[in-house]
Amino acid sequence: MLSGGATVAIYTQGKYVSADIDFVNAGFTSDRVLAEAMSEIGFARAGRHFVHAQVHFFVEFPPGPLAVGQEPVKAVEQMNFPTGTLRIISPTDCVKDRLAAYYHWNDLQCLEQAVLVARDQAVDLREIERWSVAEGKGSQFAEIRERLSGNR
Repeated sequence: MLSGGATVAIYTQGKYVSADIDFVNAGFTSDRVLAEAMSEIGFARAGRHFVHAQVHFFVEFPPGPLAVGQEPVKAVEQMNFPTGTLRIISPTDCVKDRLAAYYHWNDLQCLEQAVLVARDQAVDLREIERWSVAEGKGSQFAEIRERLSGNR
């Protein structure tokens, strides 16, 4: 299931470009099976990542379960392409994922990514606020709410 910065790139139609692709290993596929599948398409393991000589990004398979902060992901979207189906976290969970990095590590780039997604996609601000309060970050959410809603 796709998460992280690559979801931002998709939901903002490329306004943000990620250097990696995070597929959460929600099915708990073995490392051996993942390595074999990645090898078939030309990727080689480099530590915890997979790299390809002709590709400018790397791929990682963080272990599941898929969560944002302390809560499991609420919704998974499916995007269909000629090459197959992509399972991806919802725009609302994408914003929560980016805000988690902002809340817990003061990552301002992730705050900007959350704002980009919130402006380009329909997100549930009430759900994001509820989650923020549950994460103990209600006051921080209040400070950025207008930025997420597109009002300045």
